[in-house]
Amino acid sequence: FCTFVGPNCGGGPSGEVGVELKAAFGDFAAFKAKIKEDALVQFGSGWSWLCCDGSTLQAVKRPNLDSPLMEGPLPLLVIDMWEHAYYLKYQNRRPDYIKAWWNVVNWDDVAERYNAAMKG
Repeated sequence: FCTFVGPNCGGGPSGEVGVELKAAFGDFAAFKAKIKEDALVQFGSGWSWLCCDGSTLQAVKRPNLDSPLMEGPLPLLVIDMWEHAYYLKYQNRRPDYIKAWWNVVNWDDVAERYNAAMKG
C-alpha cells in the first residue's frame, strides 16, 4: 500500500527522483515553486500533480475530479486543493497549507511510483 503523504516524512527526494527533478525543473526549489504556483492558480477545487510519462517528469494541474491518468501520465505526487483538505486548519491561507504539506510528502512512495513508471 502506498500513500503520497504520511508521518515521519518530508524533506526532499533522493536517488533517481532527485536527479530527474533537477533535470526537469532545474532544482528542488524550482520544482516546489511550480507545484505551489499550479496549486494556487487552480480556481476552486482541484489538484497539483507531479507525473511521469515514462521518460520525463512534469508538473500538471487539474480541476475538479480530473486526473492525469485520463491522459496517460502516471501520478507520482499530488496536493489536494479542495477546501476540505485545508480549510479547517488553514481557512483561506492556502500558501500556508502548501508550505506545511511539504513536511508530510512520502518521498519513498514517490520513488516507488517513479520506478514503476520507468519500467513501463
